[in-house]
Amino acid sequence: MSPRVKVKTPDKSAPTVGALLMLAAALLFAVLDGLIKLLGPPFRVWDIAFYRFACGLAVLLPILGWKGNPFSGHNRRLLVVRGITGCCAFLALVAAIRLIPISTALVLFFSFPAFAAFFSPLIFKEAISRDEILFVLAALAGVAVLFDFSLHSALLGQALAVLGGSFAGLTISIIKKLRETNGSAVIYLYFCLLGAGISLPPFIANPQVPSVPVEWLMLGGIVFSALAAQLLMNQGFHYCKSWEGGLFLMAEVVFTSTLGILLLGEPVTWRFWVGGAMVLGSAVALNRGNARRISYRGVGHNSAGS
Repeated sequence: MSPRVKVKTPDKSAPTVGALLMLAAALLFAVLDGLIKLLGPPFRVWDIAFYRFACGLAVLLPILGWKGNPFSGHNRRLLVVRGITGCCAFLALVAAIRLIPISTALVLFFSFPAFAAFFSPLIFKEAISRDEILFVLAALAGVAVLFDFSLHSALLGQALAVLGGSFAGLTISIIKKLRETNGSAVIYLYFCLLGAGISLPPFIANPQVPSVPVEWLMLGGIVFSALAAQLLMNQGFHYCKSWEGGLFLMAEVVFTSTLGILLLGEPVTWRFWVGGAMVLGSAVALNRGNARRISYRGVGHNSAGS
């Protein structure tokens, strides 16, 4: 009889945990979208960005700094790169929205899971199968149906939206890599630091300060929904690949549309049902496939022969 060899059993709950964390993050990102829309045009993009990043920094610094240096993360250079690429994605999307219809800009921006599927194997050697690529493409098609995608003549706006999607895809690939050695809060802390630094000069040039309690409440909601969403997203990448997380995050567009229907009285169309079903259905199919694969790998690997 040969000795029994103990082998680490795959965590069968990982796909479910990762999916739930990402879907919760997508829901909070949708809440963030709604609050930004309700806040109104007096607050510029730079105002919202500065309040979001600076207040997030103010919240995280005491929590992470009471035991020592809050910026003592691993691979600081990559943490800084993640902050810069995240800010570039945000700024490119905002610029695109000002040049082309928001629906077209969002469809092009939500190409980021496809960019993550490209960057992750290329830079970080993260494998992706043919079936998984099909799930990503199906979800992208669902977003296009949901938003009634159409090309317009403003090529610069379209290029900026795609550029934002590429930066977002690179960003989530970097987050996946950083989660191997860093906590969720440290990754977001660096993002807030870079975001606050980039948005500070234009904010100071013409700052917009809340004048009524409702505006203060909305800004507070923006800060904490963004904080919670980012922390959940960063934690979710501990359980799933970068492009998989990106696919789950695409549920944000479904949640945003749902909030618009329930709270803002927007019409319910066939595009909402078909596009939403394609996005969420792709995510569910991917999650079930991962669960089956882990279950299969976990069978028969607790001992080594007899």
